[in-house]
Amino acid sequence: MLDVFKNILPTLPVEEKYDLVNQIRRSTKAVPRLIAEGHSKRHQKKGFQKYLDDAIAESNETMVSLTQARDLYSSTVDVKICERLIDRYDKISRQCYNLAIAWDKFSERNRKTRHETSSAIDKRNT
Repeated sequence: MLDVFKNILPTLPVEEKYDLVNQIRRSTKAVPRLIAEGHSKRHQKKGFQKYLDDAIAESNETMVSLTQARDLYSSTVDVKICERLIDRYDKISRQCYNLAIAWDKFSERNRKTRHETSSAIDKRNT
């Protein structure tokens, strides 16, 4: 996200301020936020999964927007940086997908929060 803000957004034309620039800003910020918010709901059967799916969607959207920036504004955007960032967001999407698959395989016991686990231990000890 920081590389996009530092290296891509300032090189886009002013007329893209309310379209491509805004879209890239929103989608790049959304990816880590969705993962963090989903992690807080990891105890819910489908909670984390939904947020990972949304993070993948935002990451994919970022890739499309960076591709558009590269293709439309190759005279002002550093194409090599843009391609590196597209590749990085592709990796993020794949990692989120693999995490979603792995998360689905976890047992219910593994999804419980530490508080729930310690409460269950306390009950057994009484």
